[in-house]
Amino acid sequence: MKRKTFYIFLACEAALCMLLYLARESLPQVFTTLIAFPFEQIGILLRIISLSGRMGNIISIVLYIAICIIPVFVLLFLKKKRKLYKEDALFAVLSAVLFVVIYLMINPGLLGTHLGSIAGQSFGKTLLGGMVYSLLVGYVLLRILRQIFAADTYRLQKHLFVLLYIINALLVLVVFGGQFGIMLDSFETLRAGNIGNEHNLGMSYFFIVLEYLVTVLPYILVILIVFYGQDLLKELSADRYSEATVTAAEKLSRICGSSLIITVLSNIGFNLLQLVFIENLFVVNGSVQIPLLSITFVLAAFLLAQYIKENKQLKDDNDMFI
Repeated sequence: MKRKTFYIFLACEAALCMLLYLARESLPQVFTTLIAFPFEQIGILLRIISLSGRMGNIISIVLYIAICIIPVFVLLFLKKKRKLYKEDALFAVLSAVLFVVIYLMINPGLLGTHLGSIAGQSFGKTLLGGMVYSLLVGYVLLRILRQIFAADTYRLQKHLFVLLYIINALLVLVVFGGQFGIMLDSFETLRAGNIGNEHNLGMSYFFIVLEYLVTVLPYILVILIVFYGQDLLKELSADRYSEATVTAAEKLSRICGSSLIITVLSNIGFNLLQLVFIENLFVVNGSVQIPLLSITFVLAAFLLAQYIKENKQLKDDNDMFI
């Protein structure tokens, strides 16, 4: 995938995540939680069709079965195309799980029976969606691991490139999905707890947005780091002893170090700003972030850069000797 195409993909993913969370605010009966998408909406649609009459009920049942056995058809297709592996059995498991998940999405009252209240239904839908996505992610990871274990150096680099794409896609989901939803929930909590003081909440809203930006900044910086890592991987694939490879490694090291400093300073600055404006705030959230992921990337990048430099120097010495 070309870099520009992937940028567009990430932008579309971010926009979709935000739209789904905004739809949750506008249509709470249709969009309960992001992780339940699209299973919750499928359940609602099938329920509407089923309640439309006898023929609608039959159509709903047929659609329900057809949707749930899609993984089985995928498994049969794979069987015709190649040899099946142990992890392919997850498609059969996924089909069985879909029967349960979509049935409960069609009849959300059953979730309330087991979990209690509307909040229980929301948690239940989140749990059900998580079950499906855990199977999908698990299958993808197992397939990648199988290919990695059987791959040569070139294919290993190719698989690592794909894994870096996946990491960035997941980070965008965290930034514009989970964390964006937490910010919207904070807005709602602030409004609900300060009825009658809405005209005084402007500064508190601003700091909630600022907290969101400070929280997601490390993830955004890691996205940038991953792109620099892909540049390094590309140079390694071309010639691991070239000056371009050493330069790419040094760039990665510098961006990792800068990202770590920015993360720490942004957290300190946010807490100090809260202290300065504390009299104007209706909610204060002090936080101390330990950017372990950034630290790990920094150390790994520095170590990799050092190895690359030493290998380049060793090769140059050998070439001079020859």
